[in-house]
Amino acid sequence: MTRPVLFDLDGTLVDTPNAIVENFTATLAALGVPAVFPEEIRATIGLPLEKAFAQLIGASADAATVEAAVPCYQRLYREQIVPKAKSLLYPGVADGLAELRAAGLVLAIATSKHTASAEVLLTSAGIRDHFAMVVGADAVTEPKPAPETGLLIAAELGHPAARAVMVGDTTHDISMAHNAGMRSVAVTYGIHSAAQLAAVKPTWTVADFPAAVAQILRAG
Repeated sequence: MTRPVLFDLDGTLVDTPNAIVENFTATLAALGVPAVFPEEIRATIGLPLEKAFAQLIGASADAATVEAAVPCYQRLYREQIVPKAKSLLYPGVADGLAELRAAGLVLAIATSKHTASAEVLLTSAGIRDHFAMVVGADAVTEPKPAPETGLLIAAELGHPAARAVMVGDTTHDISMAHNAGMRSVAVTYGIHSAAQLAAVKPTWTVADFPAAVAQILRAG
């Protein structure tokens, strides 16, 4: 039954969206950038940090300020989110990942975070050992929703992309799967609503992580 299953991280495995909004807000304040609405920040989750900050503050700050936002945010993330990672796992994630591995599936992370940040979060959450690969936005030329992340993982794991399944909570995840020729499972408990996810036509849609595991096991 060996085949790859790719997972997004924030909003899919770990319940970090609210904390991410808080960290973005604190970063903007530290840099003296005018505040933005939380809804605007949430709309950028799933994008690489550089793109998210450019979108949020590019019009109101110089390039040096935008560049400084990323390390500032990453420092706050390490200090405020990483230590709580295990308690932020969505229900069923730890057991579900173990069940998938026991079934012979090979798991990987496809995230818009920087790879090192993802590694630290996964380790703190106690689930790093479940994954054969962790690929962040800094490891590819074109991050999600471009297909490069998914195609890289499939090639490195020695499987055709058509055999892989991508699990994620944003349209960026589902669009990456489409673009890479992968099937997809959209989870509706994260960043994007069920309606937003439906618009990009995931292969399957589920309401919780145990349901995602069950669907993956049924998919064959």
